[in-house]
Amino acid sequence: MTSRHAAAQQAAEDSGTRIPGPDAAEALDNPEAPDAPDTPDGGPRVLRGLVGMLSANAASLSANRVLSIALPWFVLTTTGSVGKTGLVAFCQIVPYVLAQALAGPIIDRVGPKRISVAGDLASTVATAAAPLLYLTGNLSFGLLLGLLAVVGAADGPANGAKGLFVPAATRAARVPLERGTGLSAAVERTATTIGPAIAGVVVASFGSLYALWITAFLFGVSALIVSTTLSDPVPEPHETPVDEAEGYFSRLRQGAVFLRDAKLLRSIVFMLAATNMLDQAFMSVLLPVWAKETGNGAEAIGLVVSVFAATSIVAALVAAGVAERLPRRAVYLIGFTVGGVPRFVAMATGAPLWLVLVVLAVGGLGSGFVNPIVGAVTYELIPTPLLGRVKTLAQAVTWAGIPFGGLLGAGLVTVAGTSGALWIVGGLYLVAIGVPALNREWSGMRKRTAPDESPVGTEHGNGSVAGTASVPGDAAAKEVV
Repeated sequence: MTSRHAAAQQAAEDSGTRIPGPDAAEALDNPEAPDAPDTPDGGPRVLRGLVGMLSANAASLSANRVLSIALPWFVLTTTGSVGKTGLVAFCQIVPYVLAQALAGPIIDRVGPKRISVAGDLASTVATAAAPLLYLTGNLSFGLLLGLLAVVGAADGPANGAKGLFVPAATRAARVPLERGTGLSAAVERTATTIGPAIAGVVVASFGSLYALWITAFLFGVSALIVSTTLSDPVPEPHETPVDEAEGYFSRLRQGAVFLRDAKLLRSIVFMLAATNMLDQAFMSVLLPVWAKETGNGAEAIGLVVSVFAATSIVAALVAAGVAERLPRRAVYLIGFTVGGVPRFVAMATGAPLWLVLVVLAVGGLGSGFVNPIVGAVTYELIPTPLLGRVKTLAQAVTWAGIPFGGLLGAGLVTVAGTSGALWIVGGLYLVAIGVPALNREWSGMRKRTAPDESPVGTEHGNGSVAGTASVPGDAAAKEVV
């Protein structure tokens, strides 16, 4: 009888898709194997790619954060309309999510380097056009919304493409995959902290137009760094070439099928989608309302965000150094729980500001360990040929609930009051973390220290197949079991 692995291999060859063979399964299960994707390879150590990837992410993410502060202020001061101010973020984030979800097959075909550079350049031009048109008296509100849609549609695929450089860059630098994802998380959190601060200083000192110029400059710097320091990821030796004649919709469907069948990856993605929506409810509604009702004022909002971000940066840097030696599942669940739930309890019980800040500081330490673990597991579960179409789709799903977070928070405050809303959202957060983790596939998060002795293609108890990657027509998901 034909084995499941043989059937999957034949299906992959028919569709022109690479999947790991038996040697790849052994390498994934045994981090001591020479070709294990998350273990430093032999040969010279090259830091150029890792430094370039981190620098490009720092520039583009900082540009995005500066824009998120400067643009609403620009619209508010030039139009005086609160409604128009709220509309600008919507017109940027929706194209961002949609374009990122649909860009995966194109990234896999064209290459992440070209997509990243093209997206950053398009964002540079669109962002710089806004102040230029305003100074010449030709910027209407409709045109501004159109420029924002261009920025969102370009920035989504560009950011998604940058994430695909992480595995190759960490291998070339001969460091564990968790170190690359940990450093990426630290860069993201630093940009989230410093970007708004830069925007606030520039807007207060020189005006919002200058902040928009700085945003355009940072997007351009990101494009320059990617074009001069990074190369498209090279397939692993155990992977056969992709048939480039495969159509766009077939590739898109292939990514969706893989995400559907990869049980552990799917569970993580939907948990992140739920917690992202609850985080947005907290940031956009619950935190400001709590600060106002307790009399702590707007200063408390800044303190809460800054304390949490500062300790999470420290934790992400620590995770970059030690995460590969820690039990993934335990660290992930503890970090997510500590980083997400206690803040709601502290605020709902009327704790004083100093105690709330202590809770947020501890929460930031826990939260900082989450992204390195998530990133490492994600890259290990997705084979290189499918990385673009699966990872961008997964990231878009995790963002899908964010636009509705504010509506959820406002509705709960209206119905249950501020304290009740905090208790409800905190409880939902705990459920979103705990319920998926009860499933058996979460055991696949741990890193194996010895080869799986079961034959390749053998069915395991959770319905997965060792050493296979999900392709259309094959229900087996590639999981580290």
